[in-house]
Amino acid sequence: MALLSGANTQPRARLGTRAAHALKPAMETSGDGVSLRLGGLRVTALPEGALWLAERELLVVSDLHLEKGTAFARGGHRLPPYDTRATLQRLAALMASLKPRTVVSLGDTFHDRGAMRRLDAADRELLSTIVDFTDWVWIEGNHDPEPPYGLGGRSENELKVLGLTFRHEPAHGAAGEICGHLHPCARVAARSGSVRRRCFATDGVRMVMPAFGAYAGGLNVRDDAFSTLFPNDCYALMMGRSRVYPAGPDRLVGDS
Repeated sequence: MALLSGANTQPRARLGTRAAHALKPAMETSGDGVSLRLGGLRVTALPEGALWLAERELLVVSDLHLEKGTAFARGGHRLPPYDTRATLQRLAALMASLKPRTVVSLGDTFHDRGAMRRLDAADRELLSTIVDFTDWVWIEGNHDPEPPYGLGGRSENELKVLGLTFRHEPAHGAAGEICGHLHPCARVAARSGSVRRRCFATDGVRMVMPAFGAYAGGLNVRDDAFSTLFPNDCYALMMGRSRVYPAGPDRLVGDS
């Protein structure tokens, strides 16, 4: 996620309450998630950090960054090497519950090109089972620009479904775009200080997905990297322990 390096983390000016309400997309609670319409389709942001399109039986995840732990270990940073298994187990449980016809992985499924070779045998078997479970689409990312060797599924640079376009890196905030890459997080003020969580960032026209990977970091939606994507600001659909919480732009604060 190159944009994290040396990024400007100064908060952008917040919208006033009236402007924030004018921006607010039509959202509604859907079980533990939050639903809205994008590109003519109803999408539901789930607390697990995945997006569900029930009309198409399509599940979207982004930035799994499998084997990030082993990549860091090779660089001398000792982290518990269980991120891949934790990520895959969460995904497997979600797929078993929803039974999607199609799964779209929005790039950076693997942390680097050598990640497949470092996969534990049990993790590789679990991943293979997950991919074989459904019509799996690998979207090319900047960490994994080539499809993984020896696994099923199909590889695409981007995928269009009716009025939506799924790709890894945002293309100047195109309408109907659902992308990853930026790993959005949001911080809101609370009585005891503030709360920071991964989030879906959206203005009702486009969306940036949170990272699904256990070790994936996050970039505050108040960073300048989001300003060109959401020129009129955005809402953060924040991932809680068991549900999604919408936060308007008037509540979002920077990290510094």
